[in-house]
Amino acid sequence: MRLCIIGTGYVGLVTGACFAEVGHTVVCVDADAKKVALLRSGGIPIYEPGLEEVVRRNVASGRLSFTGSTAEGVAASEVVFIAVPTPPQADGSVDMSYIEAVAREVAASLTAYRIIVDKSTVPVKTGEKVTETIKRYCPAGVDFDVVSNPEFLREGFAVADLMKPDRIVVGVGSPRPVAAMRELYAPFDAPVIVTDTNSAELIKHAANSFLALKISYANALSVICDAAGANIQEVTRGMGLDNRIGTRFLNAGLGFGGSCFPKDLSAFIHISEQLGYDFRLLKEVQQINADQMVRFVKKIHDTLWVLKDKRIGVLGLAFKQNTDDVRTSPAIDLCQRLAKEGAHLRVSDPQAMEKAKALLPPSAAMEYVDDMDAVAEGCDALVIATEWPQFTQLDLARAKRSMRTPIIFDGRNLFDPAEMKRLGFIYKSVGR
Repeated sequence: MRLCIIGTGYVGLVTGACFAEVGHTVVCVDADAKKVALLRSGGIPIYEPGLEEVVRRNVASGRLSFTGSTAEGVAASEVVFIAVPTPPQADGSVDMSYIEAVAREVAASLTAYRIIVDKSTVPVKTGEKVTETIKRYCPAGVDFDVVSNPEFLREGFAVADLMKPDRIVVGVGSPRPVAAMRELYAPFDAPVIVTDTNSAELIKHAANSFLALKISYANALSVICDAAGANIQEVTRGMGLDNRIGTRFLNAGLGFGGSCFPKDLSAFIHISEQLGYDFRLLKEVQQINADQMVRFVKKIHDTLWVLKDKRIGVLGLAFKQNTDDVRTSPAIDLCQRLAKEGAHLRVSDPQAMEKAKALLPPSAAMEYVDDMDAVAEGCDALVIATEWPQFTQLDLARAKRSMRTPIIFDGRNLFDPAEMKRLGFIYKSVGR
């Protein structure tokens, strides 16, 4: 099939590249001329494992192309995906101006029937608004359908998630686009769940909020484990082997961050309030997440006492492993809190250092270090802030020799407490 993807962020670029990979012809549209030029030249604006190879392979084959023209993309396609940002606003709602602007551009570009697919994460009833907007601005007599097709991609695993999805949700207002959507997704060999549009839009917010709830539940349990002298990893393992619960998203740590969970949680709370329901459970999920960082910083305070002029190494800046995304990153939040109290930081991350510099400008008190094994040199303490697997290979003997005091605060529970004690570290983790 011939597809147009409007927006080349994490969702749009991965979606377009993977659709091309299974044989569809895809044109990706972006209003950022520099990004379009970069993609045409073979560059990738984001770090996502496996994505660069997929993009280059399909550009070379002619199945994937890039343009700055919405009209060109719509004209060349049968199905048009909207994958533009829906950034959060101060009151918890999302900014729908990008969606509305693209809907108007698509409407003005229509000359024949098209299926318009909302891929962006949007509030329930957005499909109705998009339909109204396109009807208002499209030429008379041109027909179309609006479909909700939420994405369930994890940054760092997005290519694998799209190529081998758990399920594909298709929300429709009429049966007409269903056959085409099934044909589009046939190469991915996953169950297709066809619902009404409003239900499809709710599924995404409900799913992400539930996953955030699981993380906050594990973090709340970690507080109990610390107080009781128990081990959160043993507790969650014992819970997770119950197949009604599962082990995923039960890892205690610094809390969740990134571009999805915090935004989607706030949006779902706001949506619920607009519909007349006070979703107090999700508000508590937010509070537990915020409290987790406060408790972790208190552990650092309790051990180091005064942070002013302390030299602290920090491993990790991205909000999670396998990405360069620092949006709402707990690691960035932690660094900002430590720096505000006068600590001198030596920081490192396998992929996110360049993007982090916009939030943590390099200075005499904020040093970026390429070699993770060199971060601890001369430090009063070392903090593990992101769960990069590389950090488990840290040269601990070198770190201990080079530190002023052998203290490690492990915000991701990467190391074994008994082994760290044997090696001579003062070791503080989460819920163990």
